[in-house]
Amino acid sequence: MPLDHRLTPEHEELRRTVEEFAHDVIAPKIGDFYERHEFPYEIVREMGRMGLFGLPFPEEYGGMGGDYLALGIALEELARVDSSVAITLEAGVSLGAMPIFRFGTEEQKRQWLPRLCSGEALGAFGLTEPDCGSDAGGTRTTAVRDGDEWVINGSKCFITNSGTDITGLVTVTAVTGRKDDGRPLISSIIVPSGTPGFTVAAPYSKVGWNASDTRELSFSDVRVPVANLLGEEGRGYAQFLRILDEGRIAISALATGLAQGCVDESVKYAKERHAFGRPIGDNQAIQFKIADMELRAHMARVGWRDAASRLVHGEPFKKEAALAKLYSSTVAVDNAREGTQIFGGYGFMNEYPVARMWRDSKILEIGEGTSEVQRMLIARELGLPA
Repeated sequence: MPLDHRLTPEHEELRRTVEEFAHDVIAPKIGDFYERHEFPYEIVREMGRMGLFGLPFPEEYGGMGGDYLALGIALEELARVDSSVAITLEAGVSLGAMPIFRFGTEEQKRQWLPRLCSGEALGAFGLTEPDCGSDAGGTRTTAVRDGDEWVINGSKCFITNSGTDITGLVTVTAVTGRKDDGRPLISSIIVPSGTPGFTVAAPYSKVGWNASDTRELSFSDVRVPVANLLGEEGRGYAQFLRILDEGRIAISALATGLAQGCVDESVKYAKERHAFGRPIGDNQAIQFKIADMELRAHMARVGWRDAASRLVHGEPFKKEAALAKLYSSTVAVDNAREGTQIFGGYGFMNEYPVARMWRDSKILEIGEGTSEVQRMLIARELGLPA
């Protein structure tokens, strides 16, 4: 049965609400935060009050009772204006709270989800390590059981939302033992912020996403209760593969928003900017460039909504999520490049949103699975050798 990608009245109302918030609240302020490399706490608090961090979670845990399609809609509308606030929401929901919702005990859900859903606290996802990026199975961080505690040692890098004043926890993957064949047992463990031995480094100096929080983490004899194990011991790697599959849909929605934002800004500029006595939008070369940008954004939207619909309806979605993430991240870079070209010299000035979009776009081809990894996943789903 074909999937219907038209929005329900509820989803359309959400889209309009977030669109208005992005244009009225975020757009006038975010440039200053971006230039200062400062986390926009005020904006994030307002997003929390709107219920955006609780969109896909049940009301019994403080959520809004929505679904993954609702989350994607919100992310796309935010990213049309700014990707820093969009990635803060994406990571807080898809990577911070979702693992607890999917794999946590009832006690863990009731302890953590209400604060995460309200935006009062942010969660982070500690997977990537300095010596193993795409090869997450090569985890070197260890967690050794000592009585009723896990003792964690190791480090993580490029972790979003991990060092803000409202970060509540980081869920980390760690080797907790070995299988009979010597392969590592990788488990997921919740580490609350402020736990002794858990050190958060200074923020990275990044090319883009400058108003978001990204840091390196280190763990030196960090002790947490055995009850902080998330799900079954040894299932951490499998759990996070599932989380990444879902997260790729969210990142695809974000990338689509950036691609569409480049269209929005380019159309407006093409009408206002005059050269040789007329608006540059009168030139067919500019018109065709913008038409191609709109085509790419539209097809990216079809892709992520298709994957989200399959997830919501309980259908297989791994391949579709990889397809959506691969395509949308590629067209985000393409549209950002073309938008900058349309703006000319002004596109190189940070006061213009397309300059931020150009800087923010490249990471979308890297984070939550590189484009090369997406191609590997797609090939495997088509039955080609692993």
